[in-house]
Amino acid sequence: MWLKPEEVLLKNALKLWVTEKCNDYFILQRRRGSGEGGGGLTGLLVGTLDTVLDSMAKVAPFRILHQTPDSQIYWSIACGATKEEIEKHWEWLEKTVMRTLSVFDSNEDITSFVQGKIRGLIAEEGKSSLVNEEDPEKFREARLRFEKWFGLPEKEKLVTYYSCSYWRGRVPCQGWLYLSTNFLSFYSFLLGSEVKFVVSWDEIWKLEKTSTVILTESIHVSARGEDHYFSMFLHLNETFLLMEQLADYAIKRFFDKETFEGDPALSDPLQITKRGVETRARSEQFRAFFRLPREENLLEVHESFLWVPFSHFNTLGKICVSENYLCFASQDGSQCYVIIPIREVIGVEKPDNANKAVTMCVRGKRAVRFSEVRDFERFASRIRSRCGVLASPQHGAAGEVSTDVCRSLMEHFEENPEEEALMVGQKGSSKTVSTEALMTVFHPQDAENLDPKMLKEKMKEQSWNIHFAEYGRGMSMFRTKKTRDLIVRGVPEGLRGELWLLFSGAVNDMATHLGYYSELVEQSMGTCTLATDEIERDLHRSLPEHPAFQSDTGISALRRVLTAYAYRNPKIGYCQAMNILTSVLLLYAKEEEAFWLLVAVCERMLPDYFNRRIIGKRTVLFPSCSD
Repeated sequence: MWLKPEEVLLKNALKLWVTEKCNDYFILQRRRGSGEGGGGLTGLLVGTLDTVLDSMAKVAPFRILHQTPDSQIYWSIACGATKEEIEKHWEWLEKTVMRTLSVFDSNEDITSFVQGKIRGLIAEEGKSSLVNEEDPEKFREARLRFEKWFGLPEKEKLVTYYSCSYWRGRVPCQGWLYLSTNFLSFYSFLLGSEVKFVVSWDEIWKLEKTSTVILTESIHVSARGEDHYFSMFLHLNETFLLMEQLADYAIKRFFDKETFEGDPALSDPLQITKRGVETRARSEQFRAFFRLPREENLLEVHESFLWVPFSHFNTLGKICVSENYLCFASQDGSQCYVIIPIREVIGVEKPDNANKAVTMCVRGKRAVRFSEVRDFERFASRIRSRCGVLASPQHGAAGEVSTDVCRSLMEHFEENPEEEALMVGQKGSSKTVSTEALMTVFHPQDAENLDPKMLKEKMKEQSWNIHFAEYGRGMSMFRTKKTRDLIVRGVPEGLRGELWLLFSGAVNDMATHLGYYSELVEQSMGTCTLATDEIERDLHRSLPEHPAFQSDTGISALRRVLTAYAYRNPKIGYCQAMNILTSVLLLYAKEEEAFWLLVAVCERMLPDYFNRRIIGKRTVLFPSCSD
């Protein structure tokens, strides 16, 4: 294998290497303890040293150095696992390069020519497979060791590798952990004792971070009835994240082959790189934490302070920006986070140079201020360029505005709620779609005769209204520990549809897919499939005791939602218990809202729960509507 030319100091290296061949410009050497006469104490000591120091000599005990006459500087240019391999490189140098070197006048020109030639060969070899690696040279060396030690199929793609300790009982052995597309592999060689094993990702049934008296921080892997513990990582969280992702890919490839093959970044092993896996994992965590649509990807992160008006202080945290959202999560224990859809930004004030601050005017008569943003001017410019929100009659599209203009924009939307509704997709529903939650139609509240249960609901609702007044209402409200406590106490019936939409993230899907549900209803109604047959059989089994589903209004709405979803996602289609879930959603949410809530549950919150491939037994317990 050709190597990127690097200087070698031969004064001490002569104790570890033996010269086999040499001429005026090149030297072929063999590692002591390898080849003929290898083994013994020298072989054990040198082999242990090479493994601990991650030396290429462990798997490539032959090398070629470049030198020039009367020079004390040597350059490593090639290595080989066998004598036959290194002999081929030597012969190529003698036949191709040696004849050319005689035309140069100076040693500097000779060295420059040899280095350029070797770099060209390396670039040609790694043109396809190493283009996405952070350090192609080191990765080539690691890949050579990986292939030599484990003998896996040629198509197996090494993703990354780490130095770590593997625990055999109470004794650790230092070695190298290799993560590839299909396998987790470990190798260690200490004083003649070799530890080597390979575990397939789809054989792992437990993967977790652990901490014990002996192992402060370690990664525990259980597979094939054996427990493996790895510790002493430089970046344990990064390693665990990659292991989680690769194990997840293996399971998806096993159970959901169609979806896996449809994603080029996963189906083609050459496309799976450490950087790509890390980026994908960060985006998945970002979407899961903030409940964002699957199309969103984490693009940039900024550390900053957010002004919290209800507490009158700045909280430290990170701004996370995706294609259509700007999110903030605190890091100081205040448990405060904010989600701002770009569609709701109606203006960005001129940046405050003194405090490196950026202030945005947000729908709902509110302003959000970030300070101590490192690259605040570029950040403000990026947000401004993405705004593109509805231009009001009095004011142009969102852009750089003064504080007064920003205030007037907020007042304008406050006075014209119909424009505000357009921004979040509240208008334009089809006439064939029910626009009222069934509970409001079949269980109207009597304000004069409140029983204890209804009185309790009113008290809960009042608590939420006080919370909205202090923390804001809608998508860009401040979400804190108080918000969580209110949810734990129970969401009042009158606010369930609104809050379910908000906290599930379904409101984002609905706002970015205007008219989508109405189109699905029109396209799916009248179709005849296995899913529609199953839906028709279960329609009258859905909360049959509730008056809403003893009428054509409720049954028709339920039919439309279930049929539209089966048409949207034929891979799931319709599964038992989806009718019960959808019935409950229709009681508290409008028909289109219930559809997007069903999408959020089936595709984001509980992926693969409603699935035609039943693995094991699942018991579904739904609370009664009276709870």
